[in-house]
Amino acid sequence: MGKRLYVIAGEASGDLHGANLVRALLQHADGEQLEVRAWGGDRMQAAGAHVVKHYRDLAFMGFTQVLMNLRTILRNIRACKEDILRFRPDAIILIDYPGFNLRIAEFAHGQGIKVFYYISPQVWAWKAGRAKTIKRVVDRMFVILPFEKDWYARHGMEVEFVGHPLLDAIGADELRAEGPDAPADARPVVALLPGSRLQEIRRMLPAMLAMVPHFPDHRFVVAAAPAVPDELYRALLGAVPAELAKDRTYGLLRQARAALVTSGTATLETALIGTPEAVCYSGGALNIWLAKRFIKVPFISLVNLIMGRQVVRELIQGEMKPAVLRAELQRLLTDEAYIRRMQADLGELRRKLGGPGASAHVADQVWKSLRETPGGGRPGG
Repeated sequence: MGKRLYVIAGEASGDLHGANLVRALLQHADGEQLEVRAWGGDRMQAAGAHVVKHYRDLAFMGFTQVLMNLRTILRNIRACKEDILRFRPDAIILIDYPGFNLRIAEFAHGQGIKVFYYISPQVWAWKAGRAKTIKRVVDRMFVILPFEKDWYARHGMEVEFVGHPLLDAIGADELRAEGPDAPADARPVVALLPGSRLQEIRRMLPAMLAMVPHFPDHRFVVAAAPAVPDELYRALLGAVPAELAKDRTYGLLRQARAALVTSGTATLETALIGTPEAVCYSGGALNIWLAKRFIKVPFISLVNLIMGRQVVRELIQGEMKPAVLRAELQRLLTDEAYIRRMQADLGELRRKLGGPGASAHVADQVWKSLRETPGGGRPGG
């Protein structure tokens, strides 16, 4: 009898890492049958998972969006629990997405299903009290940031640092030569990464596009998220002479001279590729006020958090003014000493995150655990 796994990722970055993990799990099957059912996206589906719910229906960002969509979120949680009971998995693998996944972890634990958590929620930034819940309901936690192992140890939980899966994703992508079109245009490229959620794209992209008229000697290319309709980008671009690169972000970043990046996983992707960047974020007034009250870290970007100091400039809320953004982009494009210092820091960041192989290591550990437990953790099995 084969094994069954249920994997849950609630956003684009989780879909990317989930896809790499699903591929690794199938590669480590050693002839055993494996059925993977998932909440995720197109990448996980292509990797071999049967995706029953797409993350585009789950990505509610910020406190106000969550409150406005609370009924939908609770309905999704209930539907997920019911689907898990019907599927009867041997184990569940949760990928980040804490508001949803910690509820599912508690439910699965109560059902006697083994719970793996891959990519820790950022409980070290806020809601440190969640560490007690994680310790109680999660069987194995695999973390991807070096400081997380010590943080959990201080909270009485042993976790495993596996390195960052972006190193795998970027390494695999380097085998493909992809980037924006129109190679006859020799102007240097500026990459614009406005995020992957509809709300943040609508808020961030216009501010980024406002830079285009000030740098006529550069090509501006927008990294379009795969799950977002092109029509949204076209409407926001209007008559602005910028291009779209659909689902080709890594190739675009390798070609870019500099990048303006919305805060999130993309800031780390940009850093690991080695592209000089500025981190941008502007949110609703209520969300920002609540974040300042509850978030307990000195930086917003993973780049600076991992390094423990400012490596890339963070233009947050009040600093997201056109004049400030323009000055920072000018510096990223022309200040050679600034560029060299940032690129040296980004090289150090890459070394801190360890080598590739996170997905393969997690897959190996999951399979070992499944094979050590005859009959798995299926309820009623």
